[in-house]
Amino acid sequence: MALPIEDYAIIADTQTAALVGRNGTIDWLCVPRFDSGAIFAALLGDEENGHWSIAPQGDFTVRRRYVDETLVLETEFETADGVVRLTDFMPPRDTEAPSVVRIVTGVRGRVDMTMVLRLRFDYGQVVPWVYQEQGDLVAVAGPDAAWLRTPVETRGENMATRAEFTVGPGETVPFVLTWRPSHLPPPEPVDPVKELGVTEGYWRGWISACTYEGEWRDAVVRSLLTLKALTYAPTGGIVAAATTSLPEKLGGVRNWDYRFCWLRDATITLQSLLYSGFQSEAAAWRKWLLRAIAGNPAELQIMYGVAGERRIDEYVATWLTGYDGNPVRIGNAAAEQFQLDVYGEVMDALHQDRRAGLKVTDPAWELQCKLMQFVEEHWRDPDEGIWEVRGGPKQFVHSKLMAWVAADRAVRAVKDFGLPGPLKRWVKLRDEIHAEILAKGYDKKRRTFTQYYGSDELDAALLMVPLVGFLPADDERVVGTVAAIEENLLVDGFVQRYTQHHDTDVDGLPPGEGAFLACTFWLADNYALMGRQEEARETFGRLLALRNDVGLLSEEYDTDAGRLVGNFPQAFSHVPLIDTARTLTAALAPTEARVTEGLKPAPDGK
Repeated sequence: MALPIEDYAIIADTQTAALVGRNGTIDWLCVPRFDSGAIFAALLGDEENGHWSIAPQGDFTVRRRYVDETLVLETEFETADGVVRLTDFMPPRDTEAPSVVRIVTGVRGRVDMTMVLRLRFDYGQVVPWVYQEQGDLVAVAGPDAAWLRTPVETRGENMATRAEFTVGPGETVPFVLTWRPSHLPPPEPVDPVKELGVTEGYWRGWISACTYEGEWRDAVVRSLLTLKALTYAPTGGIVAAATTSLPEKLGGVRNWDYRFCWLRDATITLQSLLYSGFQSEAAAWRKWLLRAIAGNPAELQIMYGVAGERRIDEYVATWLTGYDGNPVRIGNAAAEQFQLDVYGEVMDALHQDRRAGLKVTDPAWELQCKLMQFVEEHWRDPDEGIWEVRGGPKQFVHSKLMAWVAADRAVRAVKDFGLPGPLKRWVKLRDEIHAEILAKGYDKKRRTFTQYYGSDELDAALLMVPLVGFLPADDERVVGTVAAIEENLLVDGFVQRYTQHHDTDVDGLPPGEGAFLACTFWLADNYALMGRQEEARETFGRLLALRNDVGLLSEEYDTDAGRLVGNFPQAFSHVPLIDTARTLTAALAPTEARVTEGLKPAPDGK
């Protein structure tokens, strides 16, 4: 059975990533891309679906850490006979031959070790043909092939490859597993020691560009490294998470594939990168964004593949038992939904990078004008909203809010940057959307914004009202909304996304899920903007305490079980961590940048 989600760490090569458990087992790895088939899928099934374990024989205790500010993972096992260190990493690459390097080093005493490699291609479904070739272990099935290179003698047993060996002080035993398409020649050998130095140097060199020097720097740096780990370097795309189908509720059915790139993440991701010193990554993400959305605005999707692919068909991998018995979904049908808010996210992202001085040499504005034409024609349409509900479209207030953001940023682009556009028309549109939200999306009796027009439901996404500059944080309607969320959606100090109970069909799914970490970060931002600094810092502290022992967060937190839930590690948790840390420091924060810009006096259109 897979470990608790918080017991995993990530190693990555900027094209894909593996999850390594505290027990020394790799339970998840897709190759050659994040969204490719998994060669280790025990995370969503059992050992027969593929895993790679290296651990002492007998009982042991564990300590682990990342080496300084890198993605090189060290796990120390202490046994009755001594201590041994397992170093795991994936060398950054520019080829179709990803490698996982695992180096066992004796620290104290002599420790007996066992290695078990069980390769299963295509998400644990395909058992490969395994044979020896010039000292290498080769596994082949269909389009997939993998090579294991190690000085240790291995043997086949129970459809797996095993080895027993002993390490003493200062002794090292390396293992290198490399995947390559089966029709190509064998990959070039990887020098484990050399690549360890190269990999450490790569991550140290990358993070050296970080300009953040405020409080909580360790947490911010680890989140930035995690964000880089989720980046597909060839295109600049950033996936939401490295996994699919980790449950939002243990034993539930809210299990989705997050190995794709969401437009909704664009603004906060760009801001986090830009305000932290990573101009080139922000520029690459922006270029990915423009390539992905190019075409007919009516065909804009909420998510795309790492190279901008549009077809993301969803199916259930019935041969996998799932994490905690949950269905395993490959692909994501939400890509076909209409979600109005992404138009606002795209307009805001491109506006913010102009404000930050990101060099622009592409026809982005022409594309933005086309997007605005679509918003003008369709902002009144119901949609599936930010939470990608499967209970049918509604007039979600957050979606209208982001339509307002689209119009507001279009107006700002004309006013602040002198770009050509129908200023009077866009000002009128902005004002019209603003008025309708206040008239139909705000409940005067309860003094709160609601989830959709005419509903009694609450939605934590409305914490974005002051964060995007729609209203100031001290406006009574914002204050009332925060109070309603505190009373109804705050559970043990963490925020639920929206009201869930058995007599509502908003999302078309059974009720119940963990607290949503991004929403809780937004609450901390609201507190800070309201001047409630102590509560903001307390909330942020609770969130930081949820990170696992190597500083990683998933999407949600189960307050009853006291466990992380949802896909892991989650960009949509680590990015707001960075932003909230900045909001709580003296430096100009991304949140502040959006707010102050949005609250400038509206132009008269003349």
